[in-house]
Amino acid sequence: MEQQTVLKEILKALDLHASDFHTQIAALNEKIETIDKKVEAMNDEFKSKFAEMDKRIQEMDDRLESRIDRLENEMNERFNRLETKIDSLRIELIETQETVDFHSSKIAQHDRKIRKLIQQQ
Repeated sequence: MEQQTVLKEILKALDLHASDFHTQIAALNEKIETIDKKVEAMNDEFKSKFAEMDKRIQEMDDRLESRIDRLENEMNERFNRLETKIDSLRIELIETQETVDFHSSKIAQHDRKIRKLIQQQ
């Protein structure tokens, strides 16, 4: 009978410890669930923030591309105008050279005539 009493005491002690252990496990489970909910909320917040950042970056990228396109068009337009001016100057230079050549030949003709007149005297 003494062994049964000792066994009953041991079983009661184990029951008390098991009950306490179950209580601690339940408390830990609640804490883990709370932490899981917080982590999930943070993940949702991060996803939202990253989506917002992606949107802003895309908007900035679009604006930058738009500005670059506008500048390229402006540069092309200016280069075209410059090319037109250079072509015009080239034509003017060619015409001026032709005029200089014509006048040079006329001056040479007049020089020859003057030399002939001087020699005849």
